[in-house]
Amino acid sequence: MAGTDRHREMIVEGPAIVLVEPQLGENIGMVARAMGNFGLADLRLVTPRDGWPNPKAEAAASGAVHVLEGARLFDSVADAIADCSYVVATTARQRDGFKRVLGPVDAARNLRATHRRSQAGAILFGRERFGLYNEEVGLADDIVTFPVNPAFASLNLAQAVLLMSYEWMKSGLDSESETAFDGAEFVPAPKEELFGLFGQLEAALDARGYFRPPERKPVQVENLRAVLTRPGYSVEEIRLLRGVISSLDRFSPSSPRGTGSPGDDPRRMPAGGRRTRKRDRAGQGDD
Repeated sequence: MAGTDRHREMIVEGPAIVLVEPQLGENIGMVARAMGNFGLADLRLVTPRDGWPNPKAEAAASGAVHVLEGARLFDSVADAIADCSYVVATTARQRDGFKRVLGPVDAARNLRATHRRSQAGAILFGRERFGLYNEEVGLADDIVTFPVNPAFASLNLAQAVLLMSYEWMKSGLDSESETAFDGAEFVPAPKEELFGLFGQLEAALDARGYFRPPERKPVQVENLRAVLTRPGYSVEEIRLLRGVISSLDRFSPSSPRGTGSPGDDPRRMPAGGRRTRKRDRAGQGDD
């Protein structure tokens, strides 16, 4: 989903993302992209398999070069989180021990609280093939796991980072339903506008013989009004609908019921006479 705006200030804050022995440069690049999407910038790499820097990472980062340029290398998990006050370790399987197990929402809120105290936080992500060792999980304060399909719980590295990064950003919003931009603001229409729509629609349908048999008309009108009152239209929406009805209802008063067409609208006829019929492409249609 495109939406990069180079004119806006880049958000760069929040917990460190610690990748333990990541294998592919492409995976690191996709992680950087996920971090950049949600305002994270502190990337820490523990002994990446293919070394660092890795040219394949930049190609996969889709512009999140600032994350890659700031990435730091460490020899162990302990070194990577030494300055952090609160650390969560991600895992897809149950672990033995005395750690709290949190969902991503609660983990992100704890990380946000740590950040607001001006303390450093971190999220540990394990190896692509088998995750974190138990002793590495033991260095964290809490475990975080995702509510995924138990029969297919495997997430790739970038997906896992994306989920936690999203929850991190959401935890800092005034409302968790807040969006990046607002849609148009619609003011509910007064009933007078709605009654005008009812009258116009009823007259147009009546002229076309819609209400059949006639004794059913009161019930049909009531049903139409029930449908039209349900959405809570704005003034602009009602005016749009009335414009549609007007367009469909531009029939000459002399046209027999149901046989007119928009071309019979008197306002579209040449001044001083009737509309002349164009010859068809075969040269026929002479009067």
